[in-house]
Amino acid sequence: MAIEGFKDYFKILGVGRNATDKEIKSAYRKLARQFHPDLHPNNKKAESEFKEINEAYEILSDKDKKHSYEKFLIFCSQNRYGGSGEFYTENDDKRFDEYLNFDDFLNDLIGRFSDVGQEIYSNITSVKNSQSSNLDARFNLQISFFEALNGVKKNFLVDDERIEVKIPRGIQTGSKIRIKNKGNIQSGKGKRGDLLIEISIKSHPIWKVKGLDVCADLPISLDEFALGANISVASPLGDTLLSIPSGSLPGQILRLKGQGLHTSENQGDLFFTLKLKLPESWSDDELILLRKLRSIRRYEPRSSWFVRAST
Repeated sequence: MAIEGFKDYFKILGVGRNATDKEIKSAYRKLARQFHPDLHPNNKKAESEFKEINEAYEILSDKDKKHSYEKFLIFCSQNRYGGSGEFYTENDDKRFDEYLNFDDFLNDLIGRFSDVGQEIYSNITSVKNSQSSNLDARFNLQISFFEALNGVKKNFLVDDERIEVKIPRGIQTGSKIRIKNKGNIQSGKGKRGDLLIEISIKSHPIWKVKGLDVCADLPISLDEFALGANISVASPLGDTLLSIPSGSLPGQILRLKGQGLHTSENQGDLFFTLKLKLPESWSDDELILLRKLRSIRRYEPRSSWFVRAST
C-alpha cells in the first residue's frame, strides 16, 4: 500500500539522508532565498515551493520530528518493496499503516511535538526593515480568537534565520512582544536589532474580546424569556450551562465568571447579551397558544410610546 501524498523532505532540500544539521541548514537557507515570495510576487508556484521548503526544514531541523520522520521513511520503503508493514514508532504503539495518507502522519507528528497551541509551518513571514537607520524588525501580527485564547507558535524569517516565537495565551490586541537581538543585521558590522511584534486579534463571528473579557449575543426564545430556563451554551472553553431567570428582558446581560481569556496571572469573564429570537414560522399549536396569550394579556406594550411620541 503506497502512502498517498508522501513527501521526501531530504529530496525537497536537495540533501542526502545522512546530511548533517549544518548541511540541512545551509541547503534550507539557499533555497529559502531562491524561492522567497519577495523575489516572486504574485507567483503561486514559488509561494508553494517556499512553503514546502520551510515545512521540510521544520521537520528535519527538529531532532524528535526528524527521528519519527526517518522511521516513517523506513515504513514507506517496506511498503514499496513488499515489506511486512508491521513497523511501529518508538514510544508509540500506533502502527504507521493506520495513517490513510501523508497529511495524517504530518498532522499527528506536529500535534505530538507542539506544546503551545498549533505550530504553523507555512506561516514563515519575511520581516523587512523600513528604515535603514533602525535595525529593529517590526511586524504587525494578526492572530485568530482561539490562538489568543490558547496561545500559539508563529515562525518568522529575519535575514534568512527562522525564529520561532511563542504567543502566550490570553494575549490582547495592542500587546507587543520584543525578541532581543533577532532583528535585522547591519551589513559588514554584525550589529543586530530586535524583532518587535505587535498583536491584533481577528474579529470572530460570535466572540468579541474586551481586554480579558469575552462578549457575545445569545439568542433566546420567547418562552425562555418569560419562564426562565437552564440552557446549554457554547463558551470559548467548551459547552456549559447557563441559567436564564424568569422574566428576563432582551438586552439583559448575564455573566459567566472565569470563562473569558486566561493569562498565567488573571482570567476574564464571559458576558452574554440576551437577544429575542423568533421562529421564521409558527406551528398551529403555537398560534393557538399565542392567541390565548393575546386574549389574557394585561398590558399595552405601546402606551408609553404614544406618550413620548406626542410630546
